[in-house]
Amino acid sequence: MDKYYKLKNILGHLTEMIKKQDFLVYFRKISILEMTDDEIVFGVVSSFMKDNIEAKFYNQVKEASQKEIPNLTKINFRVDQNIDTPSNKNVIDCIKFHKDNSKETKKTYKLQNSLTPMAQIMSQMKTVNERYTLDNFIVGSDNQLAYSACEAVSKNPGKSYNPLYIYGDVGLGKTHLLQGTGNEILRKFKDKKVFYTTADKFITEYVANVRKRSIEKLRQKFTEIDVLIIDDVQFLAKKEQTQNELYNIFNLLYDANKQIVISGDRPPKDLTELEPRLKSRFEWGITVDIGKPDYETRLAILQEKAREREFMIPQDVAEFIATNVTENIRELEGVLNQMIAEYELDGTNPTLTKVAAKLKKLSFTSDLLGLNKANLKTTIRSYEDIIEAVSRHFGIEKEGILGENRKKEFMIPRQVSMYLLKTKMNYTYERIGNIFSGRNHAAVLYSCNKLEQIMKKDKTLLHEINIIRDGIGI
Repeated sequence: MDKYYKLKNILGHLTEMIKKQDFLVYFRKISILEMTDDEIVFGVVSSFMKDNIEAKFYNQVKEASQKEIPNLTKINFRVDQNIDTPSNKNVIDCIKFHKDNSKETKKTYKLQNSLTPMAQIMSQMKTVNERYTLDNFIVGSDNQLAYSACEAVSKNPGKSYNPLYIYGDVGLGKTHLLQGTGNEILRKFKDKKVFYTTADKFITEYVANVRKRSIEKLRQKFTEIDVLIIDDVQFLAKKEQTQNELYNIFNLLYDANKQIVISGDRPPKDLTELEPRLKSRFEWGITVDIGKPDYETRLAILQEKAREREFMIPQDVAEFIATNVTENIRELEGVLNQMIAEYELDGTNPTLTKVAAKLKKLSFTSDLLGLNKANLKTTIRSYEDIIEAVSRHFGIEKEGILGENRKKEFMIPRQVSMYLLKTKMNYTYERIGNIFSGRNHAAVLYSCNKLEQIMKKDKTLLHEINIIRDGIGI
């Protein structure tokens, strides 16, 4: 088996061991440079990627490789100088690989009931969104009880905590928990029929069936399911006929030991415009609340959301946002979306200065916490500081950057250094040339222009350059 197919099999094992977001963010492109019976040398995009993979995923990559080469004892990583060459057929684009792999293995949960006359209706019912799972829900002190209740329900639907009623303000994760519970039930019980809907959609469907004079079909449709999940029941307020129908459906499902999960923005007793008998049904099982996330939970949520979007957010920026955006998860996602949009538009990474300005503009607070203005000033005093920063980032000796070695592992850091000296410190081409072994004006100009062309195509390199800039405040 050649290197390409061996690598493809190894990546297949690896995707089962690490999170999708980590696979897509840290691996990008990969190749096998050398392969023997006991060793594999993997080729990666850059020193930055090499260091991250070795630090975070060495054991997983080794284990995945040993599934293909049982006698393998060691693996290594090296920057592949030809990884972006179109003619290189040994390179695997990990984003494309994951997409193709998902098409083959993805399981789509559809509601089916081929044994009853309701099959056609059941197949049209909306299933839960697969992106919400209990595994990717961030658990904190504010939502621990609600999460535990959902976990218990997913293990014994219809037997534990029936009905389960979850309440809390908007944007705190109720919908995620409800749909995550539905997905977990579908994963554990393949034959269960789960239906998620919102109160608004339930009202719309009820009204449509009244007009068609087909209420019995609606009732039969809902009694065919095993798990009913209704989000935002507070919107049933003043809808007396719809409430009455939900009351009937509730009784039919409950009597048949079918699971019911409900969410609202307040406890059942405070839903003043719902019928007392319906509110009392909601209280038959367990009622749990979700509070505002604490700092640790906010930080974990922000980092998880960033990983889901394949976006690398600096730790200090993430901590700063988690300190100042305190109300709910939707606000955290809104700030993250702003950062991603700016990165996609102009390639710039989020910094404390930029994020602080953005939060003030979004009116979070005029007195931002954790913003030490002294820390935002540049630390650069001379060209040596830039060479040092580039050397440290790429893991290359300074002598190699300043020298004349034309290998790619030295060329890119050298071009980055020249580019930063020219664009951020306004050094002349002649002065830069004197720093780099006496190169002439034309050679430095060519290097700067060449790097700008690469940056337009290589977002990973652009991201690395911005990380260097952020680290030294330029």
